Amino acid sequence: MAKSAKLTVATLGKQAKSDLPEALFTEDFHESLVHDTARAEANAKRRGTASSLGRGEVSMTGAKAWRQKGTGRARAGALSVPHRRGGGAAFGPKPRGYTFKVNRKARRKALRAALSVHADRDSVAVLDPGAFSEPSTKKAAEALAKWGARTPTLLVLDAEEASVQKSFRNIQRITVLPAAAVGVADVIGHRSLALTQAAIGVLEERCGDVVRSGAAEESDS
Repeated sequence: MAKSAKLTVATLGKQAKSDLPEALFTEDFHESLVHDTARAEANAKRRGTASSLGRGEVSMTGAKAWRQKGTGRARAGALSVPHRRGGGAAFGPKPRGYTFKVNRKARRKALRAALSVHADRDSVAVLDPGAFSEPSTKKAAEALAKWGARTPTLLVLDAEEASVQKSFRNIQRITVLPAAAVGVADVIGHRSLALTQAAIGVLEERCGDVVRSGAAEESDS
């Protein structure tokens, strides 16, 4: 496979520029696709355990509140009706699942589109992990200030870059996430984006074109 072209952006921790793969940061923006994917990610986090008792489930007598006639008051039926104190809820929540499926090809395209928004806005930078071999929150804050990062800022790292995570995790309005877990909602929910080269490699694997097994076999033959 031919090597993709590159985009040049600022580098945090160095007086230099870094390259970004065009295949990952030049996707056209698809509003409906990004919206559906972000909504699917948010819904997947919902537990869906809210529950209420209906009229037939509350612990209450089924007898009439008072007799039908002769009291001078309006007639009344069961006390379990929703408009009475202690009655069952009308159209209350019940346990349910909120998840819905977004195809793998669509999810990858949506993530590429979300990343490309930051490239279009010039709000993405590459972080040099070698500049943070030892954890230093002060040094991390200075690097962000020098870059002019607009908050909230998302920092995407490889799972093994622990010292970098320790440097940035205590800074206000900075979110640090592993590249394997970052989603569309995370990317579009932040005004600035910083990534390490290792994280970019993980995202390239996650966002690559879907190749069917049959097609792969034909290409190999």
